[in-house]
Amino acid sequence: MALIGFLEIFLAGICFAVLRLLGKRGDGLPRNWPLVGMLPELLLNLSRVHDWATGILERSRCNFLLRLLWFSGMDMLFTADPANVHYIMSTNFGNFPKGPEFKRVFDVLGDGIFNSDSDRWRMQRRVAQALMNDQRFHRFLATTTSDKVENGLLKVFDELSRRGVTVDLQDLFQRFTFDSACKFVTGFDPGSLSVEFPEVPFSKALDDAEEVIFYRHLYPEWFGTLQRLLGIGVEEKLRRAWEDMDQIVGNYIVLKRVELREGTREAKGDENGADLLTSYMVENETLGALECNDKFLRDTILNFMVAGKDTTSSALTWFFWALSMNPSVEMRIVEEIRSVIPKEEENLSVFKIGEHMDKMVYLHGALCESLRLYPPVPFQHKCPVKADVLPSGHTVDPGTKILFHLYSMGRMKSVWGEDCLEFRPERWISERGGIRHEPSYKFLAFNAGPRTCLGKEMAFTQMKTVTAAVIINYEVHVVEGHPVRPSNSIILHMKHGLRAKLTRRRL
Repeated sequence: MALIGFLEIFLAGICFAVLRLLGKRGDGLPRNWPLVGMLPELLLNLSRVHDWATGILERSRCNFLLRLLWFSGMDMLFTADPANVHYIMSTNFGNFPKGPEFKRVFDVLGDGIFNSDSDRWRMQRRVAQALMNDQRFHRFLATTTSDKVENGLLKVFDELSRRGVTVDLQDLFQRFTFDSACKFVTGFDPGSLSVEFPEVPFSKALDDAEEVIFYRHLYPEWFGTLQRLLGIGVEEKLRRAWEDMDQIVGNYIVLKRVELREGTREAKGDENGADLLTSYMVENETLGALECNDKFLRDTILNFMVAGKDTTSSALTWFFWALSMNPSVEMRIVEEIRSVIPKEEENLSVFKIGEHMDKMVYLHGALCESLRLYPPVPFQHKCPVKADVLPSGHTVDPGTKILFHLYSMGRMKSVWGEDCLEFRPERWISERGGIRHEPSYKFLAFNAGPRTCLGKEMAFTQMKTVTAAVIINYEVHVVEGHPVRPSNSIILHMKHGLRAKLTRRRL
């Protein structure tokens, strides 16, 4: 099945010959060809699109207008300029909502918090913030994370290291975060994290949907409509994924209603806390004007699942890849962990959440450095409601798509300095030995402004717990020669996974 479609492939083939004959522009930027714009060069670089965009933005001082098919309305202003990001995400936030185009591209997420604007977004954010700040959810998060690391991830690692087999770490981390997110959000554990590696239809459906959303940025709306009418291409893949997700999420909602009705779980949660789905169903006074029907619950669950599963698993995968390329960083983390753990706890596999994490400054810096270079969400786009002029001097109209390229931003010398391509956790540590905070419009891994990620602290807690537990117990050896590059998705997955062997670390 063609990923983009025969039309684009045909155009790319024709223009490839023209490109070879006429060469590139002297400044190294893409040529704007008649009718097809810069689409041929984009398609030719699709397998390395993030690095291609980075090169363009570096040469064009962090801003570049990408012109695609003429009359298609697909032109995009690529930016990695912190001043533009700050203006759009904070200073003039009201003029840059998600908007109808974003909702069309991400329609599978329904009316959840990611797609919503204005009053509905504010209400959903207020409710989500209240529920996630509730001590019951914090207890549930702490208990679930510790249990899933101790009795899930580490047991699988132990068995795989004993067997001496290679394993796809990305797959393992996706299973861990999928099970964890399901538990946090719905209260149910699908049990995908095991040495049997069972198939996970829900997880696959999420991955397929994210891939299609990526490609929707590259073809006009009419082309997607044609695919849906014919039942072909990536739009057919999305239809099947959407159907699977609706069925599985619907089952969770039914099971939760039965559980609450029959009293198999107390409505206010037990002593270990409450999952989000339970809280949404029973905290009617918190919801205000939001109607807690099945459609609202479906959209809410799906939005939280995307946030909880894919971003953290991507961050963990790229982090361990970065450590494999920087062994001195790994050894310094090992030394730090050993220095902050009391001797009486040295034999513990998982440390109590919050008890030692705040002392692991270098580990925190290494995680931030990995997120800078490998942001789980590599790009996002906005459209203005009214015509505006950005700090970079670019005029944008209501039809202009503005694409923040987070992956490129972490690689801009003008933003991070001459050593921007180096993996240096030290850049996140202050002279006093504390954590150095960078502005969110410069370090955009957790978004910025009013839409700053609600789960930022939760994500750091989970990542620190996993990385500390794995690093102190195991050595991760990435298979020599294993190809590592991003896949084409709205999440920065590794296209070929991360193949590695695990061995017990010697004390």
